[in-house]
Amino acid sequence: MGQLIYGPGSSEIEMDDRLLAHLRIVMLTKMRNHEPFSLSWRVDPSQGSGRETLWVHPSIALRFRFYGSRPPVINRAWLELMVEAANRGDLRIMPEPGAAGELLPDR
Repeated sequence: MGQLIYGPGSSEIEMDDRLLAHLRIVMLTKMRNHEPFSLSWRVDPSQGSGRETLWVHPSIALRFRFYGSRPPVINRAWLELMVEAANRGDLRIMPEPGAAGELLPDR
């Protein structure tokens, strides 16, 4: 498990290192280009259900904390899906497509 740490007061969002590595690539690319966007995800039922959204802006502090010692292999298809969503303005935490792409999220 890793953490996305964002903004003043440091909101800490726990997630799998593999997911975090993919989000890091997309988020840093958008921020490098000075492109604000939202990041949305579903809240686990153990934490009350629902959905959450952050407004991500290059002027707000962002930190990625990985607990694993080795970086994961990047899934190009997953990265492309995330980039498409971010380019529409709402980067969503989505399931990773399998080798044959069978878990593609609705667009």
